[in-house]
Amino acid sequence: MKIEFKGAARTVTGSKHLITTRNGKKILLDCGLFQGEDAKRKNYNKDLGFEASEIDYCILSHAHIDHSGAIPYLVKKGFKGKIYCTFATLDLCEIMLIDSAHIQESDVKYINRTRIQKELDPIDPLYTIEEAQIALQQFVGKKYDDWFEIDEEIEICFTVVGHILGAAAVNLKIKEEGQIHRLCYTGDIGRKKHHIIKSPKPFPPADYIICESTYGNRLHESTLETINKLLNVVYYTCVEKKGKLIIPAFSLGRTQEIIYALDQLESAGKLPKIPVYVDSPLSTNATQILINHPEAYNEDIREYMKKDPNPFGFNGLLYIRDVEASKAINNSDEPCIIISASGMMEAGRVVHHLRNNLGNKKNTVLIVGYCAPFTLGNRLLQGTKQVKIYGEEIDVHADIEVITEYSAHGDYEEMIDFLSCQHPATIKEMFLVHGTYEVQQEFREKLMEKGYRNIRIPDENSEYLID
Repeated sequence: MKIEFKGAARTVTGSKHLITTRNGKKILLDCGLFQGEDAKRKNYNKDLGFEASEIDYCILSHAHIDHSGAIPYLVKKGFKGKIYCTFATLDLCEIMLIDSAHIQESDVKYINRTRIQKELDPIDPLYTIEEAQIALQQFVGKKYDDWFEIDEEIEICFTVVGHILGAAAVNLKIKEEGQIHRLCYTGDIGRKKHHIIKSPKPFPPADYIICESTYGNRLHESTLETINKLLNVVYYTCVEKKGKLIIPAFSLGRTQEIIYALDQLESAGKLPKIPVYVDSPLSTNATQILINHPEAYNEDIREYMKKDPNPFGFNGLLYIRDVEASKAINNSDEPCIIISASGMMEAGRVVHHLRNNLGNKKNTVLIVGYCAPFTLGNRLLQGTKQVKIYGEEIDVHADIEVITEYSAHGDYEEMIDFLSCQHPATIKEMFLVHGTYEVQQEFREKLMEKGYRNIRIPDENSEYLID
């Protein structure tokens, strides 16, 4: 058996891990988009790193675009097989991939206006809405904790990993010449005490582990400290400065956590009487899907719902779909909270809010999650005083605040706890993915202190043979 790392290798985006069995079966674990300006500039997403038509199966850990976003392109390039995931991930991909296709089409439309002016040939989007719809027909939803065969050599079981709704660790049994290889791909590991969904669960015994490492050198603060931080930023911006608080947030996961936190503050009588806008049709749809999957909720939110049946709705909260209503928010000077996608500030309505509000010192941008290198979010995080948005240079006068504890990624203690269901001596090899190289090196040291050995940090396009 051979494992090749085609994405999320010494970086945190574009997850693609390819397994080839001795009989030539090719299994693709995730098929995500590379994100960020550097990815766009270098056209990373045009080259999958393999022939799509040669892939037999695709197995998807969860719906985030850096894990799922290249699937329509995979199908467009010739993949004919099935795409296996949990039922909730399937529900989410039905909105996430259509939205991603819309962004592809919109970006190309904008680019082509410039190209035509320069007398250059127009370019095509990576994929269209129609092509995303075609790809969705190849998805197959499965339950957690049930082993199922995809052919006579390969069995799969999804287990709860706690990252976002529907997220799963992918457990594989691969038969080769009378031998069974047991492999776990963790996907993205969630928080031990997630605000909304169930915590990660132990996974079946594995010989080989492909493990994420995003926060391999970080510890998160407690939930109480986090919600107090949020309240302080709200008061500072909306009450003291009488400005707008802009919260760029992933439509899936982060947005719902922020809404739930504000709901708790409103129920406790602590939230100022100001409008709270969720300005993202995708976020609105994702919230509804979460509402439709109460089986995923943890005990804390279930207990909270006994006194507040709707943890994603409160006085002053408005979900915005209409474009004109979104524009009206920018034309208003009233203090408010704006939650909008995308979290890394690379696309979506939040970019328009930033263009209109970054120049005003009354306002605050609150970063509540990871921003990959070369993204607008990362540049603001690094303290840049001028950014280019839609070709316009914008001076940054707004305050930039950070609360990374809302991340859906577990910290290094939570990831080690997740792995603790395996005895270190039984793990033949572990591969660290989805992390920057410096962080992965630190995480490897922490794992070795716990007794794990043979920990590799694969580079992009590296491959490993497994006996």
